[in-house]
Amino acid sequence: MKPIVAIIGKPNVGKSTLFNRIVGKKVAITSEVAGTTRDRIYQSTKLDSLSIILVDTGGLQYGKKINIEGDVYAQTLLAIQEASLIVFLIDGSTSPTIEDEHVIRTILKAKKPYICIANKTDRRSHEAEIGEYYAMGIDTIHGVSAVHGTGVEEMKSVVEKKLRKIGFRKEKESKKNSKMISMAILGRPNVGKSSLVNSLIGQKKMIVSDIAGTTRDTVDTELMWENHQFLLKDTAGIRRKGKIGKEIEFWSILRGIKALEESDIAVLMMDASEGIVNQDAHIAGYIKDEKKGLIIVLNKTDKLTADEMDRVSSELERKLEFLPWAPVVNTSAIMGKNTGKILELAMQIHEERKKEINSNELKALLEEAVHRHAPPRTHGRTVKIYDIEYTRTNPPTFIITVSDPQLFHFSYKRYIERIIREKYGFVGTGIDIRFYEKNNNKRRKTHQERMSASKRSR
Repeated sequence: MKPIVAIIGKPNVGKSTLFNRIVGKKVAITSEVAGTTRDRIYQSTKLDSLSIILVDTGGLQYGKKINIEGDVYAQTLLAIQEASLIVFLIDGSTSPTIEDEHVIRTILKAKKPYICIANKTDRRSHEAEIGEYYAMGIDTIHGVSAVHGTGVEEMKSVVEKKLRKIGFRKEKESKKNSKMISMAILGRPNVGKSSLVNSLIGQKKMIVSDIAGTTRDTVDTELMWENHQFLLKDTAGIRRKGKIGKEIEFWSILRGIKALEESDIAVLMMDASEGIVNQDAHIAGYIKDEKKGLIIVLNKTDKLTADEMDRVSSELERKLEFLPWAPVVNTSAIMGKNTGKILELAMQIHEERKKEINSNELKALLEEAVHRHAPPRTHGRTVKIYDIEYTRTNPPTFIITVSDPQLFHFSYKRYIERIIREKYGFVGTGIDIRFYEKNNNKRRKTHQERMSASKRSR
């Protein structure tokens, strides 16, 4: 399972900027206005050889919390509780405040491992301010500039070393339980996840309630169906009953991500009577990024008229247009309607993810695709495609050797994926297409490494 690394600190210390710098793209909204980050942001990324789930959080503020501040505070506390490692971010250009002291007390109270990172340390004049933080009981402080990227690579190495010391290792391809179909039942609270599991196993093993967030932890259930063994993971909703707010969805998603990491297929449940909401699309996007199998389940469709069902179907197609390969099942989990179809599809997707492909046939397909539609010119240059390999299954993974991966436009990547799917199917599963540079055995140096080498040569 991937470790969870949460960036924690008071408002406006640069948490979202550092988050974006680590993942290599602008995911979190950044602003000079304190407290911009409200909903939690999470992204799967890689440090060096270790993959992690990075979580951006809102600022921990000292004093009474009202309205949205209370939601942000509660979600941040949940992130601390779920984190494998905390990155305590401080503003290295200013002296510590009572809010910094409050944050470090909160982290220490949680008894979670942490590292302290001082942001905005562009100038040596800030060394005195950084020194004041040691009085709070911090042993080591690492300086970075999230805006300029200075020190971030070194910080990532520190994080990885800390995680390895805790006990996390590079994930290895595992063949255990290869015959078992592992399925994570995902979705917002109160969409019917537990009712679906109860329907599939034919007994009320899960607690089913109309109160959102009844399921407290991920519950594993084994099931034999049509001579196939399934492992169903009903995912969590909340720590305790009666506490309903935005933090519940964050808790549910974070627990769901952990279950997804251990599964091959995701069953994404949505409440058709509520329509398709943004949180549904966020979860679907994460499943796609993780290259998992996916079955979309529209639950409670028995409550809808024909016109309402058409509206929901259109909304689903529009908001999840990036998942044309994912099958959709309409159900009423509590009535047991059409739930067997989910297991049938899971068996099919399980086979799709293990599909073998003839190498010569695949190379011929790529040559034909390039001949029919050559890669577009980017920055006045044309990328050349040399070879394609099918390197592994579960998920199906393709390596394409090219002259320069940076010149590949995202639209051409989609074109290649469409050609592969038209030929080989892969219905219901994500596929991983990677572009490598030909004869590039050495890792390219980062801009910071090149600048450092230039300074040393002067």
